[in-house]
Amino acid sequence: MGTRVAVAGASGYAGGELLRLLAGHPDLEIAAVAAGSSTGKPITSIHPNLTGHPRFDGKNFDPTNADTLADAELIFMALPHGESAALASQLPDAKIIDLSADFRLGDEDAWHQFYGQDVRYAGRWAYGLPELPGAREKIKAAHTVAAPGCYATTSILALAPLLAAGLVEPTDIVIVAASGTTGAGRSPRVDLLASEIMGSMSAYKVGGSHRHTPEIEQALSEIQKLSEIQTPSSERSHASPTPVTLSFTPTLAPMPRGILATATARLAPGVADSADVTALLRSAFADLYGGGPFVHLLPAGQWPVTGAVAGSNGAHLQVAADLHAGRAVVVATTDNLGKGAAGQAVQIANLMLGLPEAAGLTTHGVAP
Repeated sequence: MGTRVAVAGASGYAGGELLRLLAGHPDLEIAAVAAGSSTGKPITSIHPNLTGHPRFDGKNFDPTNADTLADAELIFMALPHGESAALASQLPDAKIIDLSADFRLGDEDAWHQFYGQDVRYAGRWAYGLPELPGAREKIKAAHTVAAPGCYATTSILALAPLLAAGLVEPTDIVIVAASGTTGAGRSPRVDLLASEIMGSMSAYKVGGSHRHTPEIEQALSEIQKLSEIQTPSSERSHASPTPVTLSFTPTLAPMPRGILATATARLAPGVADSADVTALLRSAFADLYGGGPFVHLLPAGQWPVTGAVAGSNGAHLQVAADLHAGRAVVVATTDNLGKGAAGQAVQIANLMLGLPEAAGLTTHGVAP
């Protein structure tokens, strides 16, 4: 018998991917499978890909409430923004991994700016991006963890090594990212109809209004602060650590899943004068991600493609120096339902429960 886990919000895309991964996990046992409006419906009527598993065949979605979830030793919450905090408050002693934004931000003003003045700010939990400096230890020690957003995961992974190594300026960063349609959730919308999406791309939430903007800036600013603290005192500025500011533009791509982010940042003074700038940039990625199972810097000249990580918890990255513009260019890709949501949540659970970090997960995508 493995550790008993429950999923709240199991009828959505991220919830369904969680069920698929948990069904094959060697050390976890699925307890409650809870949903909101789908309560009482057969699980396989919403997720027919799960047919054939004894936990799902002939079983219905449970109601989403504290009584249903209380028997689990760890709870995954894949609920809409604003709903996780209310449910978590009824489960004060539970181990919880929240996939919504309810506990990601440490700035209450930023929370209300991006999520609404009428939505209660619930505070911040440990941030669940294991590949960041010191994050694995914090996750292992935490009782509750906020899983990062999909855009945020991909963008932060792209830029963290360069900021940690002091190779780029923190105040001149531009990110343009494309997401598959599952990133918008399962609720029906006219702009997500196949006839609207197929053969077309569109930008949305332009001009710094996307909700992942403060999350990306928060994580990268903390890395920037750590980098400045670790700089020898003789070289350190006496000014306060420089917070990261960035321009983030999301786009919708005609594919069901995947994220491709292109991030550029101005090279720090003196970096462009190095004998081999690209080699210097690549070494920063090797230093931060070289020992981990899921994040991979591709061989020089090979650029990330979304299909290569589909269905996996992997992240592929590539970096180059644009010396004409004086900028570093990083392209990163993840599966927005994998490393961007459910896969990362399972990775977090493994760390919290003392299991092998890669248990139940793969870094290899499904192709073609």
